Amino acid sequence: MDNTLYDYSPIVSRPKLTWPDGARLAFYVGLNIEHYEIDKPSTSIFPGTAALAPDPLNYGWRDYALRVGIWRIIETLDRLKLPATVLLNSDCCRFHPQVIEAGRDRGWAWLAHGKNNSIFQAGMTVDEERAYLTEVVGTIAEATGQEVKGWLGPALTETFETPRLLRELGLTYLLDWCADDQPFPLNIPGMISVPYSIELNDVTMFLGKSLSGEQFYQMVVDQFDQLYADGEQTGRVMALCLHPFIISQPFRHKYLVKALEYIAGHEGVWFTTADDIASHYAGLL
Repeated sequence: MDNTLYDYSPIVSRPKLTWPDGARLAFYVGLNIEHYEIDKPSTSIFPGTAALAPDPLNYGWRDYALRVGIWRIIETLDRLKLPATVLLNSDCCRFHPQVIEAGRDRGWAWLAHGKNNSIFQAGMTVDEERAYLTEVVGTIAEATGQEVKGWLGPALTETFETPRLLRELGLTYLLDWCADDQPFPLNIPGMISVPYSIELNDVTMFLGKSLSGEQFYQMVVDQFDQLYADGEQTGRVMALCLHPFIISQPFRHKYLVKALEYIAGHEGVWFTTADDIASHYAGLL
């Protein structure tokens, strides 16, 4: 079975994409706020203990995110007056209500990111997945007081039915398909894809490639510079994808600050959320 979710469309053949106020680039911070079950292996810094239950080394490392790291990021975003696009595990509504309160106070955009990052939909039947997604979306909407419009799967995972089921629940866009520098329509009426990034992502950069903070900073700047230049011809999207237990370790965080300050110093950038990018693009179709 070939991919039937979306059609091939070379970017050089599309109409010019325009952003509000003539901006070249739409930029958003994708902030992953996640919960991990204590008795299951997951993203780990040391594989030697990852299969143990409990696994204090790796679980504690991940738990740093919402105890410390998120508050360091919030301080930076507040200072630079940058909005956050939050990829939220619905379990965080139960276990981390202080974070939800902080985000509500700041008007964050809330996307559904599964129940937690220990559960993937793979292997679910359609009925099982429908019930699962309904619970996730409903929990987030109730806790945040905001309609959920977008989805990012845990580890960017889906089934072949996920986009259709999400549309049934009223969602209008996905971030899982990192195939473009612009939003694009899916072959499900009312559903589009909005760019996310699997490479400009602190999990890939620091865990997958063991990059330094300086290298992270340079890659963010290089990504921005290229997309900013490309945006002179037609609008582009840049997503900066962050996990607070990784990027906001004390020895790394200053490189995030430096990168955000660099981007914030440019004119012609729409500092926005994935929700607003999706809404604007949908209005152009």
